[in-house]
Amino acid sequence: MNSHNDYDLYQAIAEKIQAGRTIAMATIVSTKGSVPRGVGAKMLIDPGEDLVGTVGGGCGEGEVIEAALEVIKTGEPQMVRVDLTEDLLSLSPAVCGGTMEIFVEAIGE
Repeated sequence: MNSHNDYDLYQAIAEKIQAGRTIAMATIVSTKGSVPRGVGAKMLIDPGEDLVGTVGGGCGEGEVIEAALEVIKTGEPQMVRVDLTEDLLSLSPAVCGGTMEIFVEAIGE
């Protein structure tokens, strides 16, 4: 994530917290094989509102969003393993074929 995107992400966090919202932050903490984003990539999840940043898109990002909703509800952080190796069976040329460990934590109230 470049510094411009980091600025947008942290500005969005500040705005959400000032508005009294509880949000989730997902951060890629490890990768193996070919994946769409690297370690340190972040995504902010605000239920019913928006996403800021990305951890790779597609089905894997959907898993992270589901976990984020649970994290916001319970306040308990989660580690999500996104396995893109099953995508190798796909005929799509845009196949990654790696795995990512993504830490999801609640921010705010």
